Amino acid sequence: MDLPERPDSSNAPGNGGRTGAGPAGDSPDQRGSLPPSRSPLAVAIGNASLLCVGYVMLGWRRRAAAVGLVTLVLVILLASAIQTVWFELVFLAWWLALVAHGWFLAGGWPRRRRRAGGRTRLVTALALALPVLAAVVLLRLDVARINSDLAGAVRDGDCGKATAALDRRSAAHYLADSPGAASGDATGRVCARLRVAAAQFDDALDGDKSALTQGFSGLSGVLADAPGHERLVEGVLSGFLDRLPVHDACDTETILDGLRARKPTGDMLDRATGVVPRLAPAAIVGCGDSLLASSDWEPARTQYQRLLDQYPGDKLAGKATDGIRKATQQVELAHVRELLGTGSGGGQPAYCTNPAPYSGAAPHGGDGPYRTLLRGDNTYVGQLPAEWLTDDVADAVLVVCAGAKEYGDTVRTCSYETSFGVFGSKDVAFKKIAVPVRVYEVQTGRLVSDLRVQVNGPNCPSTISYTTYGSFDTGPPSEMYVDASDADVTAAVRGALAPVIDP
Repeated sequence: MDLPERPDSSNAPGNGGRTGAGPAGDSPDQRGSLPPSRSPLAVAIGNASLLCVGYVMLGWRRRAAAVGLVTLVLVILLASAIQTVWFELVFLAWWLALVAHGWFLAGGWPRRRRRAGGRTRLVTALALALPVLAAVVLLRLDVARINSDLAGAVRDGDCGKATAALDRRSAAHYLADSPGAASGDATGRVCARLRVAAAQFDDALDGDKSALTQGFSGLSGVLADAPGHERLVEGVLSGFLDRLPVHDACDTETILDGLRARKPTGDMLDRATGVVPRLAPAAIVGCGDSLLASSDWEPARTQYQRLLDQYPGDKLAGKATDGIRKATQQVELAHVRELLGTGSGGGQPAYCTNPAPYSGAAPHGGDGPYRTLLRGDNTYVGQLPAEWLTDDVADAVLVVCAGAKEYGDTVRTCSYETSFGVFGSKDVAFKKIAVPVRVYEVQTGRLVSDLRVQVNGPNCPSTISYTTYGSFDTGPPSEMYVDASDADVTAAVRGALAPVIDP
């Protein structure tokens, strides 16, 4: 049976003009408004909106404010601090308690007679509660779709798609389904770490040696700390390995050396070492070619030799052998040039006493003339035909080292009057001009010919000139050179060297 309604008008005896719609301390303001609702359904639905509308309908505004504050704190904790299922259940229990409490306070049990105006309050409660509940449902469904897309991105190993899915979340998603929305946070943190590792791999591809180690350390950390994200790690690793080799072969070799030196960890990262045998031969030879082109002969030769030592059966072994030959020849050529350039003032350079081979030169043999480089005193040997000579040892077949002139064979002895002589005369021996010449083969550094070119010419002139020292006359020297002309020199030098230079 229906209980009688408690009076709430100001005409009730003992009220003294105060409305008695709530407990002591609650003084609902009813000026110009409908009387407090006693529709249990309207109040329950009003509280279901989490806006404490049911309490307001009952006229308990201060209770509504207090309960609303507690609800707000719980919502904040659920959305930000305690994003767990158990706390969501606590919040759900709180929500059900609000609904039940509103129902009970409105007389839902035991039943009371419905006050007039209940239909209006029910419509108001529904207008407030349904949008909130619908929004919660829709947001939770959207969280489920986001998590489904996120799971697919994790399966595909695509952090880009995973990040795009996570970026669709908003604060509203955390309010509606905090555990569900927060479940992707771990993947977001993993992708952030993997982006750092990917950036370190980018630096490694640009030649930063330490970045390679840091990148693998980052991937190892993710594998250890975040199970279930292996495909994402594999995606970053594959993205790095797929970019090998890089444009610079020497940088590629540096990276491969880092991969080779990496200690096995027993996980998927170990497959990085597998690319080394496939890419290393081409990188080693390519680096050698680059060094050879930049005239770094010794490092280039070391590179080529490294291929033969590490991959002797590789198809690039022949190219490496040829590279060693070219680099060796350039090293030899540089050494020969150094030896040839040490002479000064017409003196013979170190090459003339300690020659070194340049295996890139043409051999001495067959038809001449052979291009010849002159060193030493070129006063006489410089009379060789221009077509025989060269200024660059790289183009030469022979090196001619000429010494200073010296007395050769005696041609004739003549007597000249002098106050210094015993019988008023002194004999002068006229000798040929002798030039010691050594001829070396550039290719081997071997001595081809050791000659003593002698130049003849007119002798015993009617008068001779010699040097005196003040008023003291010692007479003419006992030996003098013949007076050879340029034609005499050319004939003698060409005749002596032609069998060697132009056989």
